[in-house]
Amino acid sequence: MLKYTRDHEWVRVEGDVGTVGITPFAQEKLGDLVFVELPKVGARFDQGQTACTVESVKAAADVFAPVGGEIVAINERVVGEPGLVNSAPIGDGWLFKIRIRNAAEVDALMDEQAYDLISK
Repeated sequence: MLKYTRDHEWVRVEGDVGTVGITPFAQEKLGDLVFVELPKVGARFDQGQTACTVESVKAAADVFAPVGGEIVAINERVVGEPGLVNSAPIGDGWLFKIRIRNAAEVDALMDEQAYDLISK
């Protein structure tokens, strides 16, 4: 199940862990990514806090935690290959995994249909 934020992050929930990345809309607006700074495993974030940063040839952008929790994994591949976020934003270009602290925060996020309305 994919859920979306108004800040153009997506989260795929599997059990109590969410895999997080930026949406195709966000990566298209940013352009070619040249740098990704990921959070440290074990770091804790509240929903909406800046969790990591991506930089493109156009701009830098914060990536916010779509839900509160603890980082349990990061995608090291995107550090060496930032373009993965452009070529596969909802696939190999994921950024981090977070153990979800409060499932109600997931329920409050948008589904794909609602997200499509704001990303046009």
